[in-house]
Amino acid sequence: MLLKGKKILLGITGSIAAYKAAHLTRLLVKEGAEVQVIMSTSALDFISPLTLATLSKHPVYHEFFDPKTGSWTNHVDLGLWADLFLIAPISANTLGKLANGLCDNLLAATYLSARCPVMVAPAMDLDMYQHPSVRENLERLVSFGNIILDAESGELASGLSGQGRLMEPEHILEKVVAHFHYNTDFEGKKVLITSGPTQEAIDPVRFISNHSSGKMGAAIADAFANSGAEVHLVLGVGAKKPKNPHIKIYPVRSANEMYEAASKLHGKMDICVFAAAVADYAPKNIASEKIKKEGDGMTIELVKNVDIAYTLGKAKQAHQIHVGFALETENEVFHAKQKLEKKNFDMIVLNSMRQEGAGFQLDTNKVSLFFEDGTSIDSEVLPKEQIAKMILEGVKKIPVKI
Repeated sequence: MLLKGKKILLGITGSIAAYKAAHLTRLLVKEGAEVQVIMSTSALDFISPLTLATLSKHPVYHEFFDPKTGSWTNHVDLGLWADLFLIAPISANTLGKLANGLCDNLLAATYLSARCPVMVAPAMDLDMYQHPSVRENLERLVSFGNIILDAESGELASGLSGQGRLMEPEHILEKVVAHFHYNTDFEGKKVLITSGPTQEAIDPVRFISNHSSGKMGAAIADAFANSGAEVHLVLGVGAKKPKNPHIKIYPVRSANEMYEAASKLHGKMDICVFAAAVADYAPKNIASEKIKKEGDGMTIELVKNVDIAYTLGKAKQAHQIHVGFALETENEVFHAKQKLEKKNFDMIVLNSMRQEGAGFQLDTNKVSLFFEDGTSIDSEVLPKEQIAKMILEGVKKIPVKI
């Protein structure tokens, strides 16, 4: 029973996905957790309190004052009681309230009083989920230290298909178990990660870049931070940010800026992961004004950028571990092994642009890990969060030369 003795306060808001809360309650109780349920008023239209009371073996709360018993529900006590406040599903409406400190119901009042960690699992239609106001509210909750359980993709109640489905109860259970069984494999370690694309200016308007989204780097940063590491993320412009609020982010734009930021941190780090898609070349001369369109063509002279991984690889200390990435389209293994040796990596992660489900912009990846000792590990097509965990397992296999 992985949650034996844990006290979980389950919040349920007005969403068609509220029906899944019954299954989630059952799963939590089965793993030994003591569960108490708070519902928003609108949630009562979607699932019966009686069902949840039966499964949790506790009364269900949804109002400050119960006219039947004449008793007052103390939201402060509920917030202090819990080891974890899990709100699943959370609607766009309740999300907005929590992000802005609005407090017009028992659930919101309990959230503002809670001293325990808070997890929220959004559920809404795909266009709502991607709306800038919703994204901003989610980012605000992350900045408060809350944990977001991202919506999953699939068929939605509207008949559309996309991201917005409540994370399946089994997956939520995994997140809750992982939260309480905190991984401390990298506790005390300092980790430098470069992630995302660089932009090399042509003029004040145009630039040279690539299609990197930074999703893999963000997943690796979260994985290290969730394993106890002190993470320093040098992040290219427009790249995906990690979820863990304790990660220190250094925003950069060009390859030179990324090198300057990484080199200042490098000497203090135990582990360095070079996951950024750094532009190999940059314009030799950057125009101070927008270049006007003239003639049928234009020639831009390019100069080679600093190779960050190679340069810092030459400065690698005996106790440090360096991990690199290779994205190839031909002779993938040969080129990856060349980079492994040339750049003084202990491990290199190979992506193939020819592999379906791998590469830029996607939420999934398929990789091969190659180690300095000649061994290798191949993955299937998996979510990038799982690939990140695989990479961390690979790092744990690397012997540190002290």
